[in-house]
Amino acid sequence: MGEVVPHTCIKVAAKRAHPDQGGSHDAMNRGLCRALARIEIMTIDTALQSIITVRSSIPDDAFTAATLGTLREGSGVVIREGGLVLTIGYLITEAEEVWLTRHDGQVIPGHALAYDQETGFGLVQAIGPLGVPAVDFGDAARAQVGDPVVLADGIGQFVRANIVAKQEFAGYWEYVLDEAIFIAPAHPSWGGAALLDADGKLLGIGSLHLQMSNNGEPADINMIVPINLLPPILDDLLKRGRVNKPPRPWLGAFSAESSGKVVVMSVAPGGPAAQAGLRQGDVISEIRGEEVDGLGDFYRKVWTSGPAGVEIPMRVLRNGREAWLRVKSADRNSFLRKPPLR
Repeated sequence: MGEVVPHTCIKVAAKRAHPDQGGSHDAMNRGLCRALARIEIMTIDTALQSIITVRSSIPDDAFTAATLGTLREGSGVVIREGGLVLTIGYLITEAEEVWLTRHDGQVIPGHALAYDQETGFGLVQAIGPLGVPAVDFGDAARAQVGDPVVLADGIGQFVRANIVAKQEFAGYWEYVLDEAIFIAPAHPSWGGAALLDADGKLLGIGSLHLQMSNNGEPADINMIVPINLLPPILDDLLKRGRVNKPPRPWLGAFSAESSGKVVVMSVAPGGPAAQAGLRQGDVISEIRGEEVDGLGDFYRKVWTSGPAGVEIPMRVLRNGREAWLRVKSADRNSFLRKPPLR
């Protein structure tokens, strides 16, 4: 990790000269690789200056303290010259203190501005001069499977990788991305890390470490939230701390998909699902009289039922028997601590 090997050079160097061509072809390839390496290192080094470390402390009695911890650390990337930092939201949810650390070790306090639950993005504003350049945005929609990328963290470590998939991702915490980016090999410090394209432009923010099957063998990958999801909501997040639309219904159920079925793993204490009697091991088979086809479909059926507060009728299979529940949904934000006023 930390060594940049240009993707083009890997291909060129693999094409050894034919024995009767002499060594001139190999020498030319080596010269080209060295030149490309110098260019790419300069591009990556410039972008790395925009990536910093994000640390936060969360009160012991915060709603997310038990699941996400009270001391969180990851990365963020400066997206505006005034010290606006984009990170992954779970690092700063309910944070009472945020600290930003530059590569030279200088620490600057920050303020958690916003956390958008639909995308997963979080925003932090530096309190005081950060002195770090802003990164340029790339176009995640145009990125293709196979494209070379770099995933870089706030302490200057990075992994040279490739995009291995662009597809839907459904998370157990009532979360869906229509088209997430997946890269391999994985970065061990993925949370809030910046995904950069070959030009050093920002394609997305690191969210998860997962495993995929590669010819029957498990392979480590990272899931990335695409940067194209940010511009449509950025002004709202800066002005209001959330997107200016009715909050969507939240159940407080942590679920997994098994053979197309949605299985409840646990419920948030005091949340809507717990209050309605949903239990670990329940299989959710219907929402509003419509069959559920996988985790993503389940969430979309809930979200299209109406705004937060709407009652969600569902059929569940429990110990081989059917049960009918009505879950009065809620706004998840109402369960979370608000950031201190600045």
